[in-house]
Amino acid sequence: MQSETIITPKVEKYPDKPITLIVPYSAGGGLDITARILEKTAVKHLGQPLTIINKPGGAGTIGWNELAGSAPDGYTIGMTVTDILLPSLYGPTKYNYPTAIEPLAQTTVIPFVMAIQADQPWQTVDDLVTYTKTHPTQLKFGHSGIGSLNHIVGEMFAHATGITLEQVPFRGATEFTSALLGGHVQIIFTNPAVIKEQVKSGTVRALAVTGDKRLKDPVFAQIPTFKELGFNIVLDQWYGIAVPKELPIGLKTTLTERLKVMINSPEFIQGMENLGMQIEYLDPEESQLKWISDSEKLTKAIQETGIVDLIKSQKQ
Repeated sequence: MQSETIITPKVEKYPDKPITLIVPYSAGGGLDITARILEKTAVKHLGQPLTIINKPGGAGTIGWNELAGSAPDGYTIGMTVTDILLPSLYGPTKYNYPTAIEPLAQTTVIPFVMAIQADQPWQTVDDLVTYTKTHPTQLKFGHSGIGSLNHIVGEMFAHATGITLEQVPFRGATEFTSALLGGHVQIIFTNPAVIKEQVKSGTVRALAVTGDKRLKDPVFAQIPTFKELGFNIVLDQWYGIAVPKELPIGLKTTLTERLKVMINSPEFIQGMENLGMQIEYLDPEESQLKWISDSEKLTKAIQETGIVDLIKSQKQ
């Protein structure tokens, strides 16, 4: 009986050319800076450079659409942020990102900080809530757009405390921070890096953070979490890396292993801590579970606060 010849398919070296990293926002923002810190050690850990391409617009959807529609060959990856979960919660989209894209890693988590002008009389969250209950609709909070994460957090706060706040949309953190400093709004919920210098200088007072635990940064280490204060407001903004669905398991394993080393490298940790961000690595399975739990949390929040109805009315 003639023995069969078993032919083993040739395994190509991966990667053997630069990998494109899509950043769905403009250059200079937190997600872009994170990508560029990863870029610095790419050749060392991946064996090939990362080519960063910024695809801003549509609150991230332009970049994520390109990622979702890319060939699953390991040569196009993309940066993600919690906001990737929002579009499909507000209505039909070209891609349902949680099913069209799969996470490879989470890099960092950044809780929101509730901040006010330092010359306001409220020293604590309870002070502010008490004042607002006797002065309904008088206080305004600024955010970066209807349905954005910090809009959701502000409405979660109002709902959890039983108060009414007027929401004022702006085009981003720079605008609503300026509005806070100018007294046009009284409250913001923002990335701690945005207000770190104002907190240090004493022009802005931080009252609470939305994380599960306090920030390590000495500037914010004494600020309590909402959870500590008895309010069920826990929502971080995370950054991560994802790929199109159907990436072959071999390529996925290689990328996952090398990204884990990059994210946990001293160079990346130092670069992120210099920005006031906290490293919290999650692998693909852990990241997927985080996407699912946060989607459930956000779905509940936008329904309870009426944001989903507000979005629908704007689309009509």
